[in-house]
Amino acid sequence: MNDAAPAPNTPRRARVRAPELIGKGGWLNTGGKAYTLADLRGRIVILDFWTFCCVNCLHVLDELRELEERHRDTVVIIGVHSPKFVHEAEHQAVVDAVERYEVEHPVLDDPELATWKQYAVRAWPTLVVIDPEGYVVAQHAGEGHAHAIETLVAELEAEHGAKGTLRRGDGPYVPPEPVATDLRFPGKALRLPGGTFLASDTTRHQLVELAADGETVLRRIGGGERGLGPDAFSEPQGLALLPDGKVAVADTVNHAIRTFDPETGEIRTVAGTGKQWWQGSATTGPALDVDLSSPWDVAWWQDRLWIAMAGVHQLWTYDPATGTVEAVAGTTNEGLVDGPAAEAWFAQPSGLAAGGDRLWVADSETSAVRWLDTDLVVHTAVGTGLFDFGHRDGAADQALLQHPLGVTALPDGSVAVSDTYNHALRRYDPATGQVTTLATDLREPSDAVLVGGEGSGDPEIVVVESARHRLTRLRLPEEAVRVESVAHRTQRAATEVGPGKLRLDVVFQAPAGQKLDLRYGPSTRLLVSSTPPELLASGDGADTDLGRDLVLADGVTEGVLHVSAMAASCDDDPAIEYPACHVHQQDWGVPVRVVEGGTGRLALVLAGMDEGAAGQ
Repeated sequence: MNDAAPAPNTPRRARVRAPELIGKGGWLNTGGKAYTLADLRGRIVILDFWTFCCVNCLHVLDELRELEERHRDTVVIIGVHSPKFVHEAEHQAVVDAVERYEVEHPVLDDPELATWKQYAVRAWPTLVVIDPEGYVVAQHAGEGHAHAIETLVAELEAEHGAKGTLRRGDGPYVPPEPVATDLRFPGKALRLPGGTFLASDTTRHQLVELAADGETVLRRIGGGERGLGPDAFSEPQGLALLPDGKVAVADTVNHAIRTFDPETGEIRTVAGTGKQWWQGSATTGPALDVDLSSPWDVAWWQDRLWIAMAGVHQLWTYDPATGTVEAVAGTTNEGLVDGPAAEAWFAQPSGLAAGGDRLWVADSETSAVRWLDTDLVVHTAVGTGLFDFGHRDGAADQALLQHPLGVTALPDGSVAVSDTYNHALRRYDPATGQVTTLATDLREPSDAVLVGGEGSGDPEIVVVESARHRLTRLRLPEEAVRVESVAHRTQRAATEVGPGKLRLDVVFQAPAGQKLDLRYGPSTRLLVSSTPPELLASGDGADTDLGRDLVLADGVTEGVLHVSAMAASCDDDPAIEYPACHVHQQDWGVPVRVVEGGTGRLALVLAGMDEGAAGQ
């Protein structure tokens, strides 16, 4: 162990030797080379624990792009892919995701969560900073930490530059060879009135109009580079035809709603500022003045454009008549809770379909199909929560999906479900309460468009096979495909806790140069609940302290603790007239098992290091 004193004017930090990087799936974006921490000695290493289903992880990928470019000669970012769903443990799925989301740094594929466990990670996403001597110096859960990490990187560069332990140079990233296809990871599709198709060519930041055959490219819309200008998109997803003939586009990474006029080719921004929404920001007002967060799909229903706001687990609306947006359903807490729209919980709603008096919702992270009625009450048709998924047909209350991204209303009142991670097209029929499988052997279907059946012939459906980079036409079968039922729970191990009192500590240390923002009262908030609710005898609810005692009820042996924490910090320099402030927020779903001898303390790191874990 190197106990050399820090350089002058640099803070002494807790130093924990970083565990080795282990992943059975091997390395991506390195030209086939495997790396150890010893190979990276002398560089500042940032481990990004992510999984590609997680919209918050995708936000962090975007947050890191600028830091990655600015410190390319001193910082090595390594994505540690740590799957939640079974499909995410497939190596080819990780390969696809790395290309889909333009990950331009090495990625360690860790399907068995070996490195996740070594670093005691409890949330997606989590960032761990390792100094040039191989010690962990910081950990951050959730989004919004780029500014704090930027400050820390500058300190580490100065400190280790003075000590002679910083090594500059090119990093280990080796880009993969590009592949030529007409579409690349298309997200959603729409049938235009003339019979052609419009698809969001997500990874290429374009829309593509295809002929009625779904294959022949007629034109491309957008220049193909990320941007918010009159000829640019950034990972567009959902599409919806508006009454005036224009197409609404969920421009996901631009955090905006755009319109495309098929007649003139004009692209306009109608909602969003281009900045991501954060807690405390406006949730209603003039559409161009309100921030949005990863809008994933759109649908015209009840005279408004509905938006699946995946980034904050809500449904919003845009009213073209008034030019305003409004958050309508969801609290921003992640989970599955039905009831009045303002009290309901969603988890990355990613697909919408208007079906008469119902707005269907593909609620991806809960592997659920849900709907909103005209009284603005949320209901669940299929799905039970964040950790149960699989491929099981039958009665809806027993059926299982796996991370569905799309829903399509069918003429008989039922709904087709693009069951993305099961590579299947499913159907839920409200009349019978049954779930069936319509087609299998689809590669990550993310949307479907109903065609045919107008006057003659059987109805057909065109499926967006995202990971096969194409639209696939299927005839809807009279009878469902029979598949072997399979049920899964997330691979993430449950935390063993002792019965009775459980101390919950959310660890937050304001980044260097900042302090808690106390100008308007407490700057921290902690919300705790559980599934099932009976798991907690006391300790649930909201408060301003980041620590509290929970009491686990007798007789309940397992469940999930839902913890949502927020802290606000501002620049701590009297010379700055208008200090910049930063909101740090994370939601955890922690599976727990109550056993004799289990831990009596649960520590969740929002930012900093858990000093209470020393010696454990």
